[in-house]
Amino acid sequence: MGKRWQRYLDGNPEYLARHYWWAYLAPFGVWFFSHHTIINLILFGQYRRILDALTARLASADCGRMLQLTCAYGELTPTLAQFTGELHLNDVALIQLRVAQQSLARRQRTALMARMNAESLSYTTNSFDSVVIFFLLHELPAEARQHALGETLRVLKPGGRLIIVEYAMNRGGHLLHLAPWRWVLERLEPFLHDFWHSDLSAQLSGCATQHDKVLAHIGTTFLFGAFYRVEEYRA
Repeated sequence: MGKRWQRYLDGNPEYLARHYWWAYLAPFGVWFFSHHTIINLILFGQYRRILDALTARLASADCGRMLQLTCAYGELTPTLAQFTGELHLNDVALIQLRVAQQSLARRQRTALMARMNAESLSYTTNSFDSVVIFFLLHELPAEARQHALGETLRVLKPGGRLIIVEYAMNRGGHLLHLAPWRWVLERLEPFLHDFWHSDLSAQLSGCATQHDKVLAHIGTTFLFGAFYRVEEYRA
């Protein structure tokens, strides 16, 4: 594919343009991956179960002013808009914000959108009652992930909730953790191996400490044989 990815830099991080241009930046890829059937296939038929597990946690308490940290294909953004009167959505890719806007408009829902890199948010400190991160962290290089989590803890109010939907840690106990499936997944997701073997809770706690906060782990919902997880924390 040569240097095709370079045409997609245009304010986007190099790792995004280099490794994910085909899924998040190229118009045909954005159109293709926006289809529910494709999203569900990528998640091995678990999309509805994952979304239901997330909404069950959101419904347990008032969401207040909510931030969705970067766009996600599917029903996530319109669903989050049901739980708050003030949903904020940021993404570094303008094409992703446009897709999200169209999805909200079809359902007559709204969100306040801004083009921002998750590693450097323009929101003020302690500005959100809840933050949702949906399958973003495994797509970030380790340093970018650290910055994004630090910014998340900075903008989350004391007492606020953080809900993360992601792959669970790779302890070798799932069929998809084994070859050849592991090779395929790590080929498509170049930063997944590092994320699979990282202690997310410890990393979050360190980020919280940097912002003079203490983060409590509320609970985890495991799905698909503990291949996926929904984590809830409170600052």
